[in-house]
Amino acid sequence: MADTLPKGYEPHGVEARWRKHWEENKTFTPDPDAPGEAYSIVIPPPNVTGALHMGHALNLTLIDVLCRHARQKGKNVLWVPGTDHAGIATQNVVERALAKEGKTRQDLGREAFVERVWAWRADYGHRILEQISAMGASVDWTRLRFTMDEGLSAAVRKVFVQLYNEGLIYRGDYIINWCSRCHTALADDEVEHQQERGRLWKVRYNLADGSGAVTIATTRPETIPGDTAICVHPEDERYAGLVGKTALVPVLGREIPIIADSYVDREFGTGALKVTPCHDHNDWMLGKTHQLEFVQVIDENGVMKAEAGPYAGLTKAQCREKIVADIEAAGQLAGVEELEHAVGHCYRCHTVVEPHVSTQWFVAATKLAPAARKAVPELTKIFPETWLKTYYHWLDNIRDWCISRQIWWGHRIPAWTCDACGELVVAESAPAACPKCGAAALSQEEDVLDTWFSSALWPFSTMGWPQETRELHRWYPTSVLVTGFDILFFWVARMMMMGLHFMGKPPFRHVYLHALVRDATGRKMSKSTGNVINPLEMIDKYGCDALRFTLTAFAAMGRDIRLAEERIEGYRHFVNKLWNAARFALMNLPETAPAPVAPESAPGLHHQWLLHRLETVKDEMDRAFEEYRFNDAAQLGYKFLWNEFCDWYLELIKPDMQCEDANRKAHAQYVLWLALREILVLLHPIMPFVTAEIWAALPQPAGQNATDLAAEPWPAPRPACLRPEEARRMECVQGVIVAVRTIKAELGISPSHKVGLLLHPVDAAQAALLEENRQCLLTLARLENLTVDAAAHAPKASASAVVEGCQVIVPLKGAVDLNGELARLDKELTKLEKDLVATNKKLNNESFVSRAPAQVVDRERQNAARLLDAKSKMSALRARFAEALAEE
Repeated sequence: MADTLPKGYEPHGVEARWRKHWEENKTFTPDPDAPGEAYSIVIPPPNVTGALHMGHALNLTLIDVLCRHARQKGKNVLWVPGTDHAGIATQNVVERALAKEGKTRQDLGREAFVERVWAWRADYGHRILEQISAMGASVDWTRLRFTMDEGLSAAVRKVFVQLYNEGLIYRGDYIINWCSRCHTALADDEVEHQQERGRLWKVRYNLADGSGAVTIATTRPETIPGDTAICVHPEDERYAGLVGKTALVPVLGREIPIIADSYVDREFGTGALKVTPCHDHNDWMLGKTHQLEFVQVIDENGVMKAEAGPYAGLTKAQCREKIVADIEAAGQLAGVEELEHAVGHCYRCHTVVEPHVSTQWFVAATKLAPAARKAVPELTKIFPETWLKTYYHWLDNIRDWCISRQIWWGHRIPAWTCDACGELVVAESAPAACPKCGAAALSQEEDVLDTWFSSALWPFSTMGWPQETRELHRWYPTSVLVTGFDILFFWVARMMMMGLHFMGKPPFRHVYLHALVRDATGRKMSKSTGNVINPLEMIDKYGCDALRFTLTAFAAMGRDIRLAEERIEGYRHFVNKLWNAARFALMNLPETAPAPVAPESAPGLHHQWLLHRLETVKDEMDRAFEEYRFNDAAQLGYKFLWNEFCDWYLELIKPDMQCEDANRKAHAQYVLWLALREILVLLHPIMPFVTAEIWAALPQPAGQNATDLAAEPWPAPRPACLRPEEARRMECVQGVIVAVRTIKAELGISPSHKVGLLLHPVDAAQAALLEENRQCLLTLARLENLTVDAAAHAPKASASAVVEGCQVIVPLKGAVDLNGELARLDKELTKLEKDLVATNKKLNNESFVSRAPAQVVDRERQNAARLLDAKSKMSALRARFAEALAEE
């Protein structure tokens, strides 16, 4: 039957065919009313602007592994796909396209610009979905969602209005993070802090009474025009007599108070802090506490305002340069120090973020956070648990969440202001008239909501909320969320808050946070570094299954993946190994499925051993999948297929397939067929395409026409096949074969060269075992003759090993050309000695050791150790050969 599978596995046609089959047959579209335990996962929605990267590939692979395995276990599985509208990112993409036409969004106007974005999404938004499909993701495409679709938009409006009515959303003036490039506010966790080289300027502020000066230290002298106080620690004796006095802002001469607050770090800088409430988050709080004046001197474009006096109209950078020069000219610059400090950047465009005071909308996250904190781990468990501390720390120190964004693409805030009386109306739909004065003219809020606001509703909005849908009733809360640890704050914690508040239950029972995919040296992948591995290119070169298996095999919980293309290529060999094993099986199987027999009754120790190992691997892989030990599951499957099934069992059954005993052959065919079927089921969650293709080629049991492996259940246990004692006996036979192969390798004897073997068994039972498997030993160890006798004479010149007490003895006489080998070894030893002398000469040279780079010296030491070890082994081998020659 081998002609049912081509000689070589070509993944591209196979993958396209199975993707089409699964989508057309709605294989992964579950019925809410179907039996089975509910199991659901929502996809972390990729940006509609996005392209598949290796992080996506890892995430999709791990989720798909869980979903396919859950279906095998009889669960009713829903995996919801979808994309995020990615407000800032998508607007930036479309604005760049407009710029090439010489236009801005303002040229188009809001309505036309939003239409342009929708048109862009229609043209390009499908790309990421096609790439998700290319990864073999078993999502339910009939339930595809988008954060701006009609249903999710209705959910967003309902949530906003309800939170506003409950006092959990409010509008007010507050200091926020402002990106002057994207022209929008950013939440705290959308600011990326990067270590940069900077300077610390020490500036003298003269006291207003002329009695002296206070020196402050600042990294941002351009904000000096916005200073409204100097703050010192109340217990700092250096400044005890100054609290209550006033000082003059350099250059501007404005008088500001000197105040005391325990917030000040006495050890940083000079211990005196300039307070600029409008341009620093901590200063904002000091300003509120001490009722200071609030002076904003930098506008939304990063340009100095009129309040900056002589610096008005300058950019921040220009102001910094000029004010430092003016302070120095006035004799008030006390010093400058170089330093490393963290600088906040916009997570989208990487512009330096400016603290900025403006009117924004906020979610009272401080009130929602306690419930989200308490739910973990009582209701929701996080894996690995090492992230619990981070989760708690963020919620314990959370600030209210700024949700308004000054862009046009997104969910427009459902709030209207009456043009006549100024009444604010928050509603799910546009009001016909002002409820206060009856005027018809109302203006809607210009801002849109933070993208993460709609994403926070994803687990229940994708299932039809606020409608009471069958999906919501069946699959909420979801079973597990699989996502990267880097969005624990952006997304996971916010989904917890919203799910608990609106559904009364957390949105997921488990959260599995996977690590990053890095390059082979541990560096983060980035285009600028040039170390990015494109998953689509890897699929094109090696097939999807090879990429998926690689990612799964290295997905150890809590540990970053170090990925190299060579590893993906290596697992392509594993895919080929499975394919070739299936071809061998099909060549030795009948056209129809072998007649069923009790597998535990199959004659032959090798059958009992394989069936025992199959049972243990089934159980171990099942538990590994359930416990998110993806790498363990992959390695178990790899070892069983490659080492045990292919390298051992397929060799062990060749005599069975060639024998004339019909009963023996029938049993062997059935065990082979059964084992291959179950191996395919076990590996299917990780490698869906190649396993599905082989499964379709296997002869099916009588009366069964099912050829789609995706619908096949996890193999039922067969307790009668668990025979640890039989497995141990087989492992003893294998140990003898491995010992002979190792001896051959150490002596330089070709693996195919037949040698004599003498076995000294430890007892009669072991002797009987070895005799029963004489043919197996002769064939797999490539033996010329075999003697099993504890009393048999062992020649003096021989190589030996011990396996479970049994002495394994290979006589050297006749095994090798002793004269030729001695000549070769003498030549090799001479060269080794010469290299060792040269290396030791370097290491004994004090000048070399002291002056050469440490890594060079270390490399030479490692080389000396290697040469010494090789010399020792080669000398021992030469002595053994010389002894054998003397015996002749």
